[in-house]
Parts: sequence; structure tokens; C-alpha cells
Amino acid sequence: MIGILIITHGTFGDSLLECANHMLGKPPPQVASLAVSSKDDPNSVIPKALELVAQVDSGEGVLVLSDMYGATPCNIVTRILQPGVVEGVAGVNLPMLVRVMTYRQEPLLVLVEKALSGGREGVVAFDSESCDRYAGTIK
Repeated sequence: MIGILIITHGTFGDSLLECANHMLGKPPPQVASLAVSSKDDPNSVIPKALELVAQVDSGEGVLVLSDMYGATPCNIVTRILQPGVVEGVAGVNLPMLVRVMTYRQEPLLVLVEKALSGGREGVVAFDSESCDRYAGTIK
């Protein structure tokens, strides 16, 4: 199973995990979150990030999700990437996280694609009419 590490500003990652756990019904194994504050020196966060990667990795790889491309959490992720072993995706949102938690048995690079598609497909414009139509399809 692919490990998942979320590195975000503040407690955003913890909140995402709490929501995903609620949706999935239980906390999944091999998942961790690392909060980065404005007071943190990125160089001092990297050892903790590497420690968490080691904790969630069962030998099949780790997907690291960050909140915003180019921001400090993402810059930390770029320093711990190992192609094919530790991969990163920026722009984490709840649909993306639920998607990757659902497809963790897939190979790491397939999971990267699932993360990207989950993030894109989870962002939609809607109005009350489309919500009413959608609600009618849920049984």
C-alpha cells in the first residue's frame, strides 16, 4: 500500500485527514500530516518530513501532497522527492485526498494520476438546479 504524507500550512492537512477519515469511516493506515507555520525554518522541517516518509512507507512508495504549488510546504516537498519512490502533488483538496486513499493499492505513478484527476474533477461550478438533479440520483 502506498503511504500518504500531507504537508500544508498550519493545520489544514490535519483537517483534511479528519474529513477524509469521516467520509471513509475510519482512519487509514500509513497516513501522516505535517503542519508548517510561518515561523518554521524549512531546513529544520525537512528531517521531520523524512522521518514521516519513513514511517508511512511500507516499501511501495509514498505520495506527498502539499497545499499550494510554490509555497513553503511545496518547496519542502521538492527537497524530499525521489522519483518513483517519493512523488509529490500540489493543490491538495478533499476530493483528491479521498481519491488517493481509495486507490492506494495502485502503483505510485498511477496514484499520482489519480490524485490529479481527483483534484480536477472535484472542483465544479454548480447552482441549486444542478444540486437538485444530483440529489435525485443519490439513493
